[in-house]
Amino acid sequence: MSKSDKKEEIEKETHPEESEKSLDKKEETIEDKLKIAEDKLLRNLAEMENQRRRFEKEREEALEFGGFNFARETLSLLDNMDRAVTSFLNDENLKKNKDLNKIIDGINIVKNDLVSIFKKNGIEPIDCINKKFDPNFHQAMLEIEDSTKEKGTIIQEIQKGYMMKNRLLRPSLVGVTKKREENDENLAKNKGKKDEKK
Repeated sequence: MSKSDKKEEIEKETHPEESEKSLDKKEETIEDKLKIAEDKLLRNLAEMENQRRRFEKEREEALEFGGFNFARETLSLLDNMDRAVTSFLNDENLKKNKDLNKIIDGINIVKNDLVSIFKKNGIEPIDCINKKFDPNFHQAMLEIEDSTKEKGTIIQEIQKGYMMKNRLLRPSLVGVTKKREENDENLAKNKGKKDEKK
């Protein structure tokens, strides 16, 4: 037996409680390690489940909104068709052309087909005339004085806005009412009358 082994035996004999504690520490350490490993395993499983859910959600959104950018850019086709019809109708030389109505009818057929395709894919125009201005769906381009309507009411649509399955594709560009301001002379007269009454 070596000297170190003899020392350990002597210590065990003289302090038996300490040797039991050291064994308990080793056993606790093994149990602690097992708990730590089990905790890590559970965390990894939870993280994997979260990643799977995120992937599923992203996949569903890709399927649902995959053509979002394409649809937004295609809206300019509708705008250009409307501009073309307006331009043709306002051109004095074309008004005299007997085939003008055929041209406009042809443009409207293509436009209606495009609108039909949009509807099949969940793309709908935003109805905004005589509605309250909402910055989530509308972009105010100008204010128009009008004391007959409530302030912030949309009375002009400059460019039609569209939604794609409850998601804003393009905001409506609109003209919004504001209250008619009294000119400075009327304000001064009213103020003078109030001062006289006092």
